[in-house]
Amino acid sequence: MGFTSAWSISSHPDSVIAELAPRLAPALEADRTNPAARHRWEAWRRAPLPDHRSWYTDRAHAEAIDTFRDLTSPGEHVDDVCNGVTDPEFPVMQDLWEPEPDPADLFVSVHRKDHAVAALFHAIGPARAAVVPGWCGNVLLTAGEVRRTLPGVERALTFSSGERARVADRDRLDYGAREERVTDGPLRVGRSAAAAGRGLCAVALHVH
Repeated sequence: MGFTSAWSISSHPDSVIAELAPRLAPALEADRTNPAARHRWEAWRRAPLPDHRSWYTDRAHAEAIDTFRDLTSPGEHVDDVCNGVTDPEFPVMQDLWEPEPDPADLFVSVHRKDHAVAALFHAIGPARAAVVPGWCGNVLLTAGEVRRTLPGVERALTFSSGERARVADRDRLDYGAREERVTDGPLRVGRSAAAAGRGLCAVALHVH
């Protein structure tokens, strides 16, 4: 069965972050503290997957691949909130995308039959992924929290020339000529938000 996924990272004034928090923050926490999700994280941390080009030929990794896919696909609770299932009066996608924010304040990665967060995490590995705030692509931060967490994000997403080549090789997504890579967009928006004194909202979801 086909699907389309989206990962959106956008910066907002703290007043908007406060409006999003009552519904989005509990959903994020529910996904983060789900025992099955924590088990998947630990399994991936202990045994990172090999190069993605071997995933469909090496049956020995089948269970680990399924665990990783479940971990990095949109979390059930955040997905339901973003798609209006939990509360039809709270359409997160409309609030985040329809106002047409300045491009500097937004990163969106949309893919058919793939997940942007999975591509990023596979590319950078569990040690760097653990430094990224939030849970598996989802986060809600005030301006102060953006400033405090930015140094960690910079450590996770800044690469030497050799590291960048290896990370790009492990990023399995196909990009158009003007599409921004998942290894570049999150850090760009984080730096922009910190410089402007804004908060951040990141959501990974299935587009229905």
